[in-house]
Amino acid sequence: MTQSSQAARPDLAWLDDVTVADLERDPYPVYERLRAESPVAFIPALGFHVATTKQTCQEVAANPEIWDGVISPAGGRTFGHPNVLNANGPEHDELRGMVEPSLQPAEVSRYVEDLVRPIARRYVEAIEAKGHADLVTEFCEPVSVRSLGDLMGLQSVSSDKLREWFHKLSVSFTNAAVLPNGDWANPDGFIPGDEARAEVHEVVDPLIDRWIVEPDDSALSHWLHDGMPEGETRPREMLYPTIFVFLLGAMQEPGHAMSSTVAGLWTKPDQFESVVDDPKLIPRAIIESMRWTSPIWSAVARTNKVDATVGGIDLPAGSVVMLSYGSANHDTSDYNAPSEYDLNRPPVPHLAFGAGAHACAGASFASEVCRIGLEELFEAIPNIERDPDHEIDFWGWGFRGPTQLHARWEV
Repeated sequence: MTQSSQAARPDLAWLDDVTVADLERDPYPVYERLRAESPVAFIPALGFHVATTKQTCQEVAANPEIWDGVISPAGGRTFGHPNVLNANGPEHDELRGMVEPSLQPAEVSRYVEDLVRPIARRYVEAIEAKGHADLVTEFCEPVSVRSLGDLMGLQSVSSDKLREWFHKLSVSFTNAAVLPNGDWANPDGFIPGDEARAEVHEVVDPLIDRWIVEPDDSALSHWLHDGMPEGETRPREMLYPTIFVFLLGAMQEPGHAMSSTVAGLWTKPDQFESVVDDPKLIPRAIIESMRWTSPIWSAVARTNKVDATVGGIDLPAGSVVMLSYGSANHDTSDYNAPSEYDLNRPPVPHLAFGAGAHACAGASFASEVCRIGLEELFEAIPNIERDPDHEIDFWGWGFRGPTQLHARWEV
């Protein structure tokens, strides 16, 4: 990581005052200014460069000859190596081949209805008679974590515990602030993630012991066995870093996408009414939501194997560049009034699921969980509306979504 490009641009001295707390609260003003002034820039508080336009993100993601997948230092500290995000070459092929079979669109369509719809219906029934709920904590996140947890084979783990794990891992992953000398600004910020990882090992190790001798149809059992010679399984040490990736990113994404979709539709009451009246519009509403507030806002990075120039910025080999997909999805070169949620926006592809070899393997699964969850919610409670006594606060720079989403309805 280097500050060479920053030093060559004295007009970016304002970045010295940007803190991680600023980015977590609201990254959009900083990234909007960077898109205009320097589409690739070094942010001192983070200790690495960020790519903020759609063009620069795509240029880096689409050139594996120059750019390797890498994870941010805080992400590496949280997940360990190798994981599906920071592995490259044959190692990445192995990990990707391990996780992808159960996430291919055709395979997802085979099982997703039977898996997710009963879960979504159960959580709707739990709130339906109350007349009010925080949809983030009582519906969207529980549906998301329960669906993925059951797919992975973690039926024995409560939804509350799964939510606790992904929140603790998120605290650790986003503990990105560094001091000028490169040391962590808040070393204790990794304690929650360490606690979660220890608990995951305690719970999953016995399951792995059983799956080794009694394989079943759970995703983690397949990770152990598929593609291995007869009588052999993958080492559990190879699985755990990617398990942690799934317990954070894959559990977070559908829940926050669901809640952001509702929040976005509430800004356009006529569009919300249209979606409730016509469930076939739900997939389109989700697509716009993922562009409007990308759940994985800025959590994927690359490092260059040779000197490179991106967005007019010279980057010495070994530079770390975070691909800020949430910023790219607000690029005015592609989207008019990007800060507005608009169901009727012309269908321009977004980057919420990333691009290139490290694009999100679970795009189809996440989209289907969102679709089914919102279908069940809107069918059971068509008169659901925002509770005006509560604000809708979004939070996050690495992962972003509403912290709460208070709703009410007549029963």
